[in-house]
Amino acid sequence: MIPDVSEALSWLEANPHALKGIRRGVERETLRISANGRLAQTPHPESLGAALTHKWITTDFAEALLEFITPVDDDVDHLLALLRDIHRHVARHLGEERMWPMSMPCFIDHNQPIELAQYGSSNIGRFKTLYREGLKNRYGALMQAISGVHYNFSLPLAFWQARLGVEDEIGGKAAISDGYLRLIRNYYRFGWIIPYLFGASPGVCASFLDGRKSDLPFERAASGMIYLPFATSLRLSDLGYTNKSQSQLGITFNRLEDYIAALKRAIKTPSADYQRIGLEKDGKRLQVNTNVLQIENELYAPVRPKRVTHKGESPSDALERGGIEYIEVRSLDINPFSPIGIDEQQARFLDLFLIWCTLAEAPEMSAEEVLCTRANWNKVILEGRKPGLTLGVDCGSQQEPLAHIGKALFQDLRRVAVILDSNNHNHQYRQACDGLVAGFDDPSLTYSARILEAMKEQGIGGLGMALANNYRQTLCDEPLEILDEELLATEQARSWKRQREIEAGDSVSFEQFLAQHNAG
Repeated sequence: MIPDVSEALSWLEANPHALKGIRRGVERETLRISANGRLAQTPHPESLGAALTHKWITTDFAEALLEFITPVDDDVDHLLALLRDIHRHVARHLGEERMWPMSMPCFIDHNQPIELAQYGSSNIGRFKTLYREGLKNRYGALMQAISGVHYNFSLPLAFWQARLGVEDEIGGKAAISDGYLRLIRNYYRFGWIIPYLFGASPGVCASFLDGRKSDLPFERAASGMIYLPFATSLRLSDLGYTNKSQSQLGITFNRLEDYIAALKRAIKTPSADYQRIGLEKDGKRLQVNTNVLQIENELYAPVRPKRVTHKGESPSDALERGGIEYIEVRSLDINPFSPIGIDEQQARFLDLFLIWCTLAEAPEMSAEEVLCTRANWNKVILEGRKPGLTLGVDCGSQQEPLAHIGKALFQDLRRVAVILDSNNHNHQYRQACDGLVAGFDDPSLTYSARILEAMKEQGIGGLGMALANNYRQTLCDEPLEILDEELLATEQARSWKRQREIEAGDSVSFEQFLAQHNAG
């Protein structure tokens, strides 16, 4: 099932310089909770800056859903230290509140409203909140309270120059984009390895279902938690981020122009389901529009091709202008064993896996084949640790044990690890490999197995609060390593100043702004 990458690995071993300068960034989401473990009802703290314009600290769906964004970095240790500094700073500004350390939400009383994220009175700020109103009305607020970690990754220009013979990014736009699309196709085929190793949401608070029926054969712990005994990541299941209408969009990853066209088509395609919701009720706007996607960011995908956008530019327009610049990995659960939701071992694994995905052959995939890969993902998500679990080969009837596939893949990853370690003059990538591969022979070593045992013993609420309290104390006690208080105070003040400037600079009404957006 694993493609033969021996020739590509031999090339890489002869050209180790091609991997110098890998760039990466992290986006981590986390709910603010009160000291009693309930969802915080307070606004986003003013002392953290303006969520609309702060470089590192913002909000996602809700006022209580924090999101931390690191700058791009070419050093894993430096990246994670900076992310930890952001956490340290926030922990000191939350008063008695804590950061929830898991992907699936804490207990949320269904009579308790979840306030949508607020971004001020500017047109763009009001638009961001309206978009979230649409998400709430389409999928429910609880689903949007699920948290994750996104890992942004790009290979250096030197890699594409050595591998593809391109001279520069502009001239090599098409070839580099094709290289990243190859990565994405392999990610769809083999990315299930991420929830297998790192999935950390095998159970949920029973309140999460909110009376909804589920076909999943849940078991109930004494604490009231419901779980699947071999599940890895219920966050990635149909309980979490899903949009069935999106499966009909026909999005493929063979040619960039086809991907862009499908994405643009989705934001113009009416949805009968969302037309039933309507645009307005009792004078309140309910969504941006009634199309399958309100905006392109609504596309739920385990991985996305990305380019940094210019002012007023959509993600697809940015891709059309400059090609794919980096890849956003979206399949990581919050790591409950880390105060910052991700650790060094995970980051180094992702580097190795994404390099492998770029090197391995990746035949083109039809829209049907893209959907077909979901079968393997679903198996791993719902029963990944089941003894003897097999996965389908190339969407056919042939099956192969998951453990065999995983160990074969790690043989390749270790060769990549040796190359990266030789560049860095240490053994950190090999250590990451050697620490993780054992999880295929012993699934009890995976994150989901480890956290499930603790959840059964303490309940999700008890475990979550114990971890949240411990991490709060740890982060508050630690000194800043890279950022400093003066820099953070300057950014806080700058963010509020910038928000006021945006609000003062609006030249059209919100109705005109929205009409212009929907006219596209």
